[in-house]
Amino acid sequence: MKGLVNRRQRVLRVRHVQHAMAVAETARARDAADGIAHNIERLRKVRGELFGGEGLANGASFAAMQELATRLEQAGRQLDGALYDARRNVEAKEGLTIAANREKEIATRLKDRARADMEEWRENKLAALPRYRRMQRSQDV
Repeated sequence: MKGLVNRRQRVLRVRHVQHAMAVAETARARDAADGIAHNIERLRKVRGELFGGEGLANGASFAAMQELATRLEQAGRQLDGALYDARRNVEAKEGLTIAANREKEIATRLKDRARADMEEWRENKLAALPRYRRMQRSQDV
């Protein structure tokens, strides 16, 4: 009976570690998605400030700014795709976290049930002892 409780405790420890790892992976994926979103905002800001300069611009500098704006726009579109993939990755990791949490809760309930069964078994065993043995056992404690 005690072996069952120990096995369930061991399973619970494994499930706890699996849950912690899933939470860490989810946090890492969220950080990556947030970093990409931050980079997208920075690109938009830079592109917006590109033509906000005061003063006159000659044709060569205007063409250079136009080329830079096009490249920034293209980089922004690529980052939009990367952000979409990163958010899907976050959703997948959150699903794994939920599954790991469910497995951890199941392991906890099984361990608690095994411990309760062991206590009930001990009480039944103690109740089955003759009366004088029970008195000796209670005096020893």
